[in-house]
Amino acid sequence: MLTRLKVSGFKNLVDVDVSFGPFTCIAGPNGVGKSNLFDAIQFLSALADKPLIDAARGVRDHSNNNWEVRSLFHRCGERTASEMSFVAEMIVPQRIDEMATDDLAASVEATTTLLQYELVLTYAGGANGVTANPLRIVKENLTPIPRGNAPKVLPFKPSREWRASVLHGERRGPFISTKDQDGQVVIHLHQNKQSGRASGGRTFQERASGLARTVLSLTNSGESPTALIAKREMQSWRLLQLEPSALREPDLFLAPTRLASNGAHLPATLYRLAATDDPHPSDTDPPVLSRVGNRLFDLLGDIRRVQVNRDEVRQLLTLQVSDKSGTAHPARALSDGTLRFLALSVLAEDAETGGVICFEEPENGIHPLRIPAMLRLLKDIATDAELPVGQDNPLRQVIVNTHSPGVVQGVEPDDLVVASVADTVRDGVHFERAEFGCLNDTWRAKLPSANCSPLGELLAYLSPANRLMANGLSPAKSRPRRVIDRPDVRSLFDYEPESV
Repeated sequence: MLTRLKVSGFKNLVDVDVSFGPFTCIAGPNGVGKSNLFDAIQFLSALADKPLIDAARGVRDHSNNNWEVRSLFHRCGERTASEMSFVAEMIVPQRIDEMATDDLAASVEATTTLLQYELVLTYAGGANGVTANPLRIVKENLTPIPRGNAPKVLPFKPSREWRASVLHGERRGPFISTKDQDGQVVIHLHQNKQSGRASGGRTFQERASGLARTVLSLTNSGESPTALIAKREMQSWRLLQLEPSALREPDLFLAPTRLASNGAHLPATLYRLAATDDPHPSDTDPPVLSRVGNRLFDLLGDIRRVQVNRDEVRQLLTLQVSDKSGTAHPARALSDGTLRFLALSVLAEDAETGGVICFEEPENGIHPLRIPAMLRLLKDIATDAELPVGQDNPLRQVIVNTHSPGVVQGVEPDDLVVASVADTVRDGVHFERAEFGCLNDTWRAKLPSANCSPLGELLAYLSPANRLMANGLSPAKSRPRRVIDRPDVRSLFDYEPESV
């Protein structure tokens, strides 16, 4: 789970500092940097898995033949930033189960679960930009955050039970550190044995100039379990881009059983969940299918049953839903919006899917009347910070971005981050950069780095013309639950929400 991200020098992200809760909605017009923030998260995820240049090439809109790695660095006119930096504060799982190999234990346990990862990259392409490794690491650190700092690291105020279920262990020394040795930048991976055994020493050290990938991505030994778990956590951060064509496809029996970022393997994923669900009589649906069907009925009103048909002849798994009249419909006949709801409902049931899920414009393909239902579903996917983390409440985070007034009106004020463009002058140079603010009277507004956005920036989103979005809480409620219900917002309009 990503609790805070600081980025500078990446695209139009300069001195960006954003804190995240279990569910975060980033709202702003096109072109201000919402997608760039997602790109930064995906870049960090790729850097935990791939060589530097491959991770850079994976950033959206940079896969064509004319691509230059320098285009990832912040530009102002003819000037390009010399480096980009990232600081990510995160909560990692205490334990992961891995396939046993010669150099990796079957079960790996972290000595502490509250971590900070810092990475600074510089451009090393030379004047003509021709080099095998145009990115160079100048700093890489993975350090524990003392548990005593948990209130500052978790400002969204989770319950004691939730904190106790995710915060484990304590360590003083770093897991990865950067030092200057004889004029050379050297990165160390420190030994960190588990199960209470002695720790210390170094299992790896290398000059930064000779590294083609991050040290974190090289971690694969049980001697550094916490770094390995941090690597796995960051690798799980992904951008969900559900494509109707992928959602409609059947799966072979041997297809992957995890939902892909584009929505592929939906039948195989649901079939795996049904096969591993609690025992059930042979003449009834597995409980997970019933729960998905009930959720879709609550969300859409016209779906009563979800099934995965197994074709032994063609060895295919096919998704099928039945409406309230009992008529069966294959996935290829479902609307784009229904397929998106179905995919997210399955994702909500899959406890094996954790980490960070970035989801762009959740309103796409959804009728405006269904936006509140979509928001409820997305919040259900994210961990509930009032309950302890476990099989029924996985450590999972959802971050969405939007420019939809319907979405902004429906989110809770504490969940909203406002994206805008800030005019900045630095060293005599004027440029525009992305800025991410919050509303006053929210937990983000109490942070030292808070940047409270004026309500004027939200006026385009807060028009009460769409009263279907404005009929939730009674004015008598002392604490509004949605942006549109805040007293300072209502004062801008001749509007009062209807009582429930």
